[in-house]
Amino acid sequence: MDNPKLRKLVILFHLFAAGFMAPAFLLVAVTGGMHLVGGVESESRAPLVLPAGTQIDLKSPAVEDDIRALLKSANIDHKFEYIRDRGTTAQTRPTSRPYINFRQRDGVWTAEKVTPNFMKAAMEIHKGHGPKLLRAYHKLVALLLLGVVFGGLMVGLLAKAYRRKTLGALAVGTLLYLVLVFIA
Repeated sequence: MDNPKLRKLVILFHLFAAGFMAPAFLLVAVTGGMHLVGGVESESRAPLVLPAGTQIDLKSPAVEDDIRALLKSANIDHKFEYIRDRGTTAQTRPTSRPYINFRQRDGVWTAEKVTPNFMKAAMEIHKGHGPKLLRAYHKLVALLLLGVVFGGLMVGLLAKAYRRKTLGALAVGTLLYLVLVFIA
């Protein structure tokens, strides 16, 4: 089953997909690594004044338009793509750039503008809280990653010289991952 043409095609896909995904993986590697070694993710917060008696119905289908109107009536210039509802709190999104955090306590709504530092903004992108277009790109990257992983395995299994090495690496990687997930 050593098919050089198929192997060459899979290698080309692998190379192009890896190049396309490299920026996303660099961001994930750098932000994830910095987070794990104690990189400083911080935000500055500034209270905003909302009109007296402000009410926000987070269950309303027009909540985004309602919040835009509320911000305009309070002379707050802020653009956002969507709202993240968390029950008694809500955030404008994306949170990878300055956003507004709304909070309800005892029937009173308050708001604050939150500005993330560079590390926090990058981590928000890492977590998928960036702009919608970037989130769509990350979904494509996730799909391509599956293709790259299975393509890499396929290349190794199609080449007789690499078949045992590929199966060995797959077995060791799978065993290590299972040990770390279930025992560690």
